[in-house]
Amino acid sequence: MNFSIEKTQKSDYQDIIEIWEASVRATHHFLKEEDILHFKPLILDQYLDAVELRVARDEGGVIVGFLGVAEQGLEMLFLHPDYIGKGLGRQLTEYAFEHFQINKVDVNEDNPKAAAFYKKMGFKVISRSELDSSGKPYPILHMEL
Repeated sequence: MNFSIEKTQKSDYQDIIEIWEASVRATHHFLKEEDILHFKPLILDQYLDAVELRVARDEGGVIVGFLGVAEQGLEMLFLHPDYIGKGLGRQLTEYAFEHFQINKVDVNEDNPKAAAFYKKMGFKVISRSELDSSGKPYPILHMEL
């Protein structure tokens, strides 16, 4: 499949948050409904503006994934569930290597497929936190190249 990766516009935010929610519901089975409802407005109103965002569009121009980078860290990488396992995550990560020189990523320990993906991309676990950055009891693996 061919995907284009491009800068994000504020007008893309609604599509981005829908991708985020669909992706989280498909991959973050450990989260409770109240956690999703807690994070969704924070991502939409704060976190998207705090990172350098890029969207991936399919051949029809529809947003099917996105990434967010800050200080050489991959802070966000979310794909529409229909595009998981089709090379888009690799393409976005390689884009982030090339354009942002990323060298670190944090991943939920309870999302083993994501941790395995990042290991395949060359990252290694260097430390672990019992709580996520919001103080919630979701262990985080800190990974670096």
